[in-house]
Formats: sequence, structure tokens, C-alpha cells
Amino acid sequence: MQSALGVNRLNLEVTMILMEDAVVPPPVEINSVVSQIVKCDCCELAEECTPEYIKRTRDQNQGKWICGLCGEAVRDEVFRSGRMISDAEALNRHMNFCKKFRSSCPPTNTSEHLISAVKQLLRRSLDSPKASRSTPSSPVKKTVGKSSPRQSLVRRESCFSTLAG
Repeated sequence: MQSALGVNRLNLEVTMILMEDAVVPPPVEINSVVSQIVKCDCCELAEECTPEYIKRTRDQNQGKWICGLCGEAVRDEVFRSGRMISDAEALNRHMNFCKKFRSSCPPTNTSEHLISAVKQLLRRSLDSPKASRSTPSSPVKKTVGKSSPRQSLVRRESCFSTLAG
């Protein structure tokens, strides 16, 4: 018991010596972080962000503030075009798409709008061409002169059938 007390006293003394030499920054209040409510220029979703994040996002998107969901949609637009369009063109296409989408069916509240936007994004991403990932992991062996009774794995229908309509 006595040795444990001595070790703790030694640790305390070493800590005090180290703190005397160290430059300790002034305490920072957690509540001092300034944040602003900003609305996405595409989907009009409002988010609370710091001014630095808002500035960085606007610098990356031709002066427009876009949320993370719309940012992913813009990157998807560039990818689906085979990188044949610029980021600015993809942003313009997405903004036009959002404008048409908002005017076609105005939502009764913001959460319905977000759900509709995610649903539309899923539909668009499922329609985009992708590399075939549904190939079987092991090839089917064929017997010489006979047709094999085993068939390869083939997708018959989408697993997202509820989103289709």
C-alpha cells in the first residue's frame, strides 16, 4: 500500500514539473463554435454548418452550396457520363433535375422531400450501367458431349422490386 502511494506521489510531482514547462492553451468553450443554417442550392435541404465548411463547399462547387446527398449525385452524374462532362456541367444537370423534380410534385413537408430525393437517386443509380457483379464465384464445368444439368447463377429479377413502382 505504501509503495503504491509513493508511485502516485511521484507521478503527480513529474506531472506538475512537466506542466510548469509546457505552454497550455487557454480553455476553449465547446459552445463557442459558430454555426449557420444554410440551404442547399439544389434540393433546398437546410443544414447547420460552420462558416469554414460552407466556404470550402462553395469553393468546390462554383460558389453554390450543395448538401452531401446532392454532392454524391453530382459525382454520380460525372461517373455515369463516362467522365465526358465537367463537374460544372454535372452540377448544372443535377440542379436542373432537382428544379424539375420539385416543380413536378411539391412535398407537403421537408422529410417527404428528402425521402423522395433519396428514392429518385436510388432509381437513377440502379439504372446506370455498372460492371457485372452477379457472376458465379466458380465456373460451371461442362462435360464433353453432354449438356450439364447445372446452370450458372442468373439474376431473374431485381432485389429492389418495391422501388420499381
